[in-house]
Amino acid sequence: MRSRARRFLRARWRVLLRLGLWSVLEAGQTFLVGYALARALDAGFLAGNARAGLLWLGAAGLAVCAGAYGTGRVYGVVAALVEPARDRLVTAVVARGVREADPGALSGLTQQVEIARDTLAGVVMVSRSFLFTAAGALIGLFSLAPLLLTVVLPPLLAGVALFAATLGPLARRQEAFLDADEALAQALGAACSGLRDITAAGAEECLAGAVGERTTAELRAARALAHWSVARVAALVAGGELPAVLLLLTAPWLLDHGVTPGALVGALAYVTQSLLPALNNLVHGLGTSGSRLTVVLRRLMVQRLEGRGAVTSGSAVGRDQPQRTRTRPATALPPPPDATGTALSLSSLTFAYGPAGEPVLNDFDLTLPTGAHLAVVGPSGTGKSTLTALIAGQLTPQHGTLRVHGATVLVPQEAYVHTGTLAENLALHRPGPVPDPELLAAADAVGLTPLLTRLGGPHAPVEPGELSAGERQLIALARAHLSPAPLALLDEATCHLDPEAEARAERAFAARPGGTLIVVAHRISSARRAGLILVMDGARTACGTHDELLRTSPLYRDLAGHWAMPPLTPTPPRVICESRRSGSAPPSCG
Repeated sequence: MRSRARRFLRARWRVLLRLGLWSVLEAGQTFLVGYALARALDAGFLAGNARAGLLWLGAAGLAVCAGAYGTGRVYGVVAALVEPARDRLVTAVVARGVREADPGALSGLTQQVEIARDTLAGVVMVSRSFLFTAAGALIGLFSLAPLLLTVVLPPLLAGVALFAATLGPLARRQEAFLDADEALAQALGAACSGLRDITAAGAEECLAGAVGERTTAELRAARALAHWSVARVAALVAGGELPAVLLLLTAPWLLDHGVTPGALVGALAYVTQSLLPALNNLVHGLGTSGSRLTVVLRRLMVQRLEGRGAVTSGSAVGRDQPQRTRTRPATALPPPPDATGTALSLSSLTFAYGPAGEPVLNDFDLTLPTGAHLAVVGPSGTGKSTLTALIAGQLTPQHGTLRVHGATVLVPQEAYVHTGTLAENLALHRPGPVPDPELLAAADAVGLTPLLTRLGGPHAPVEPGELSAGERQLIALARAHLSPAPLALLDEATCHLDPEAEARAERAFAARPGGTLIVVAHRISSARRAGLILVMDGARTACGTHDELLRTSPLYRDLAGHWAMPPLTPTPPRVICESRRSGSAPPSCG
């Protein structure tokens, strides 16, 4: 990279010459400001010649104007030097992107090249300014009294040497920090895009550990960078502030050795008004921008290692961001059946969303025997989905007891499917691979076989975004059917299926050996297939068979009559389903 830089600069020697000529004006300004001030005192005001003093001060003012004009012209010359460098970087990045299909080429083109251009311009400006300002100040000190250099020059050189010694380590620490920051950003980006995969697989602790390691690595890199940054402060103190202190401390000795008062004041002006600001700009500008420029140029000009491109997540979800299907526990075999034959027992259960919210369930009691088939119906907002979330362990009640004898598997309305093979999706709740005959049997039971055949078999890849909502629901149903959990919760998990497919899936779950089924129903046919129906309507909650509820529950009669009404138009009836979020409009299924 250094040889490339030298070739680039040799090819633009005329630009460098113009840069040097305009910078001479800045050096002249620096020289005259301190020298004119010294002469204004020694030959003017202290000698009783105010006119001479004013003339020298006027000369200093003219020098400042000339220096400002030169600085303005320098910007145009710097642009003539920096823009060709940017063009070469763009050419190199585009060539690599086309030739090697480098996935980082877009980032290099849109961000890193612009960073390189801006930092290069800053480095050129502060480096040039320090060189010519220091030259003007040192020449001025020598012109006033060579003895002044013995006081100012050693700490200045020490500060510059200390700063130069830190540039390499600072660049390495800066690159290490950027690498750690990019690694953390990539890990978080991959995690965010695959959160549902991670949660469904129970890999939260593993992910937290991996992200924690990257966070700790970035923290260590940041601390190491901060430690080396302290050296920049020491360099600035030694090279810029210590000379002024030494001039004041040695003032009596300097005056005794022939240094005039005006020369001493001019030396202080050189140090405080020229050298200190120039060194401060150099330390902060070159220390920050120079390290960043080194890192960016190294990444742009050196060919990237194979495989160091953009990181893509191995997960993808459907367009509607489905909720997860969860088994509790995820992979453990269910415990032995309860000796009393009870699958679920709720006693005085109370739950509210927030301490000040109205209870959705209040002193709710329910006992369900093993092997039962319960349908839950009711208007939107009466707590049907809240009940299933409590049973599945996704919510915690404020009061009461909830006993689930065995594991549960919850299939929500928005079925979750992850990127991978169909077999991997179906075996999500199993501790190991599921034999193909068992997969095929579960698929046939819930009606997934046509989709399985169309995809190419159980080991065919699945793209969630290419599946319809009903197809995703069939995959989630087959997955839950394969789960060892005896209690299955279908929270409107068939609302995107036609009535025949819904009936087939519910019959498959009801026929599971030792299985218990709870269905949040959205069709009267689903409720009539159940042995028990729970009508949720606040304080008027009722439970019974279809015939019993037709006699005792006005709400169920209304719901059954609404469900049974034939459509007035060819448009399918709009069935109201449970809303997932408080205050949101209920979605339409059917």
